[in-house]
Amino acid sequence: MGNVVRSLAFYAVFYGGTVLFVLAAMAALPLGPERFRKVPDGWSAFHRWCVESILCIRVVEEGPRPEGVAFYAFKHESFFEAIDIARSLHRPAPFAKEELFRIPLWGKTARTYGVVPVAREQGAKALRFMLSEAKALAATGRPLAIFPEGTRVPHGEHAPLRAGFAGLYKILGLPVVPVAVNSGPLYHRLWKRKGTITLRFGEAIPPGLPRSEVEERVGRAINALNP
Repeated sequence: MGNVVRSLAFYAVFYGGTVLFVLAAMAALPLGPERFRKVPDGWSAFHRWCVESILCIRVVEEGPRPEGVAFYAFKHESFFEAIDIARSLHRPAPFAKEELFRIPLWGKTARTYGVVPVAREQGAKALRFMLSEAKALAATGRPLAIFPEGTRVPHGEHAPLRAGFAGLYKILGLPVVPVAVNSGPLYHRLWKRKGTITLRFGEAIPPGLPRSEVEERVGRAINALNP
């Protein structure tokens, strides 16, 4: 019963608060990107507070972050890390599926924040545009972040990395920081469970490695918390 009560309280507080953040984001949108970004960053921090204070899930971050800009590759088990990414990284520039940008209002707000659309099947022109945006954001000092498996993967399962990840790694020329996450057993369910979610930042992988090697090293590192 404790899981049910905590989950119901979480849904009421987090989603009720989310409505206020959406209204605040709409009001901040005309004020420019710098002011606007404070709203989704605050929403991510609010989510972390709800997870820890209401769901009684302890969030632990392990491992050092490299100095300078890096390309972060996250394991994806639940919506936890997708929402928490702005809390675990400082003003990240995440990659997201291009289809999401067709959602009314969401697309404009995501672009204002600095989310980069992944054009998987849109041809060379769209790919060049995606890369130019990513490089421009990295040049401002913002970390880039991606879920290289492309979708949520159940805890304990290993999925192949999408082909686009290696292409981005090669062209961007940035070190990759793999991030292992074990949120699935606690968060990816209707009645969420208390416990500990760990985000383990692995050793930075230098740029310039062959595709097979970087994929093997990233895949192994992001699954470090899987049984």
